[in-house]
Amino acid sequence: MQRRQLLRAVTLLVICLCPLSIGAQEQDRPAAERFRELYEAEWEFRLSESPLLASWVGDKRFNNRLARQTPVDIQRRHRYWQEVLRQLDEIDPAQLDREGRVNYAIFERQIRSFVDGVDNLGYLMPFNSDSGFYSSLARLPKTTSLTTQADYNNYLDRLALVPAVIDDNIALMKEGLRVGMTQPVVVLEGRDKAILAHIVEKAEDSVFYQPLIEPSPSLSDTARVQIQARGRKLVETGIVPAYERLLTFFNGAYAEGARQSIGAHDLPEGERFYADQIRYYTTLELSPREIHDVGLSEVARIRAAMEQIIKELEFEGSFADFIEYLRTDPAFYAESPRELLMVASYYAKKMDGALPRFFSRLPRQSYGVEPVPADLAPFYTSGRYAGAPIESTRPGLYWVNTYNLTSRPLYAIPALTLHESVPGHHLQGALAKELGAQPPFRRHDYISAYGEGWGLYAEYLGVEAGIYETPYDHFGRLTYEMWRACRLVVDTGMHAFGWSRQRALDYLADNTALSMHEITTEIDRYISWPGQALSYKLGELKIKELRQRAEDNLGERFDLRAFHDVLLAQGSVPLAVLEQAVDRYLEEQQL
Repeated sequence: MQRRQLLRAVTLLVICLCPLSIGAQEQDRPAAERFRELYEAEWEFRLSESPLLASWVGDKRFNNRLARQTPVDIQRRHRYWQEVLRQLDEIDPAQLDREGRVNYAIFERQIRSFVDGVDNLGYLMPFNSDSGFYSSLARLPKTTSLTTQADYNNYLDRLALVPAVIDDNIALMKEGLRVGMTQPVVVLEGRDKAILAHIVEKAEDSVFYQPLIEPSPSLSDTARVQIQARGRKLVETGIVPAYERLLTFFNGAYAEGARQSIGAHDLPEGERFYADQIRYYTTLELSPREIHDVGLSEVARIRAAMEQIIKELEFEGSFADFIEYLRTDPAFYAESPRELLMVASYYAKKMDGALPRFFSRLPRQSYGVEPVPADLAPFYTSGRYAGAPIESTRPGLYWVNTYNLTSRPLYAIPALTLHESVPGHHLQGALAKELGAQPPFRRHDYISAYGEGWGLYAEYLGVEAGIYETPYDHFGRLTYEMWRACRLVVDTGMHAFGWSRQRALDYLADNTALSMHEITTEIDRYISWPGQALSYKLGELKIKELRQRAEDNLGERFDLRAFHDVLLAQGSVPLAVLEQAVDRYLEEQQL
């Protein structure tokens, strides 16, 4: 066993320091063999460089490490992935079988995004208004399984590295200040709360220490005492001071030097940066103008449907009056966090019962409903899905934001629930993890255009499933669809066409029934996270287009469950790959 472990370590060291080199004689080897060796070697490198990813996928070799972000580390990874791209270019995907070509397309996209992330200097902005390295580190206690003494020792070793990782990121942000690659100052206000939450007087008040308060009963008394003593010291003398350094820098030098403009076009190489973001998040070759125009068209279509509901309700007043009524009438809001969670749980369970009508395969992994963590909630979106490894004892989690209840309308909960839990992110993500035949780089990937497009399509499926019970629920679904259509307009507007923040706020407020708190949070998210918001509506439009194509081709033979199985059997894929899969399915059905 020790000899095998030593050989594995040596192999990994060689892979990390010296990417595989393809000589002339290698060109004669089968393309599939060369491709497999390349992606298997890269996956080993990726796990060694991303210890949290390794832990997530069940590889425990690096459970005592965290990824460092020094210039040396970043450039080493960059050189490696540049070499992988070079070798990938020497493999002709036409020589691979169908599945191999899909794997090639996804792998090439991943590696190119790693390279682009350094070339376009995006790594110098290691946070956005939604989240960042400081909040990701704080999720360690919740995502770490602690049973044995070795588990606790590994966890403590990771805690010991937290200050260094925080300092690495402070250094990146300082370099960002120097070259002009910073977040806009307007999105910084209040975001220090996510840092302040970890500056505590004693270890017991820290989330990092929480798993150590009552260690596993399997530990000896001596081990328990030693683990708690070391943990307390690491938190009080290492982690808390590191967060204090970050807070001082964040509210001082960074806030003073951050850029005043909001558009990505004002960043160094801004047009290229935004183009890279569009390509990455949408998987499409679309210009900002093309996306903007699609958004305007969708806004007009959805607005007409919203006006129709208002007419059917016989509401006396304008569209703006109706929106104001929805935003201000207490009847549309929960009186307690528990009530909001109960409403979300009700719709989740209602959709659970409808799933067999739409899907022939359901995931084994369960999911639960929980509030968004308190340190994130003030500036977090209304809800989110937090997955778990398939082998984990933890379920997937549908997070519901219970902060500021007057900004969380109940009429939006059905659509939110379907998007984040089932048949949205949980169902799609949990099924993807069960696709064991796919290589791990693909099985553990998440492509926003597919995943978020599926989530928005899942909201639409609620209409066919009978989930929306009142006209207000239907209006809530349309407001969520309108929200995603508006994103196409405001994201491109701010990052390519010079829109101001106020213009974007007004546009979202005038066209949706979202609360003003949520509108502000969302616009700041788009400002600080260019391109990501484009993936939802563009992905949903492609899925609906493919469904219409299937219905037109198959007529009465169209089987919705079979169609959904085709979409979900791919895992997370670029939209072009999804389209090819549907076209193959239609060809097979015609035989």
